[in-house]
Order: sequence, then structure tokens, then C-alpha cells
Amino acid sequence: MLDTPVAVRRAAMDLLARREHGRVELERKLRKRGAPDELLAAALDRLSDEGLLSEARYLEAYIRFRSTGGHGPARIREELLQRGLAKAAINEALAQSGIDWSELLQELWQRRFSGVLPTDQKERAKQARFLAYRGFSLEMIGRLLSGRSIDD
Repeated sequence: MLDTPVAVRRAAMDLLARREHGRVELERKLRKRGAPDELLAAALDRLSDEGLLSEARYLEAYIRFRSTGGHGPARIREELLQRGLAKAAINEALAQSGIDWSELLQELWQRRFSGVLPTDQKERAKQARFLAYRGFSLEMIGRLLSGRSIDD
């Protein structure tokens, strides 16, 4: 039971030592472990003030992790929204990530479909569904599957 400020802080530090967390996610985990609301807010505010809890670092780490797994910006954005992060902060972090989404799409398609352009509508739909599910825009997918450069 997390019934003292020290216990709440220790539990929060244990979670943050494993990986970055967003404020909402950390709050949910601590509440699940029995931390009362009146202790939670103060502990999380203090961690933020000390720079130990950072939404910006969490966004950066999450975007990097999911993109290396072959996920596109739309899917990552949706996942972060579900985790309670602000849409403006997410969009800013995606823009500042330095990830070449076109290159990532090309690599994913190459890996999954061996770089073979679809020969019929059924195969085109299959490839497009897979890439859209991974979080890439229909415009980018259309350019790729038509054999045009993604950056045209």
C-alpha cells in the first residue's frame, strides 16, 4: 500500500527507472498500486519539477520505439492519444522526430512484400490494408504502390 509520500515517490521512481512514462500513465499505474489521489498529484508535480518525469522525453522515446517496429505516424499518434497525451504535443513531437516516414514505409513494404508491386486489385488492396493498419497515410501508400516516388 502506497500510503505515504515517500512510498509513492519510491514506487514512481522504480517505474521511471525501467522506462520513460507519461504523467497519465504513471498516475494510472500508481493508483492501481493503491496510491491515494491526494499524494499522487504532489508526488508527480515534484517529479516533473525535478525533471525526472518528462512528457517530451516520453514522447520522443515512444515515437522512436514504435517507428523502429515499423509503425507509421497515424498509428503512433492514435496510441499516444489513447495514453492521454495532448494532441498538439504529439504532433510537435512527430514533426521534431527527424524520422523519414517515406523511407520507413519503403523499408516496411520491402521487408513485408519483397518489393513486388501488386499485379491485381486484390493484391493491391492487401498491401494497402497492411500498410494503412501500420499507420501510413493512404496518399503515401498510393504513391508507393503505383510505382511512383513517395516524395513526388
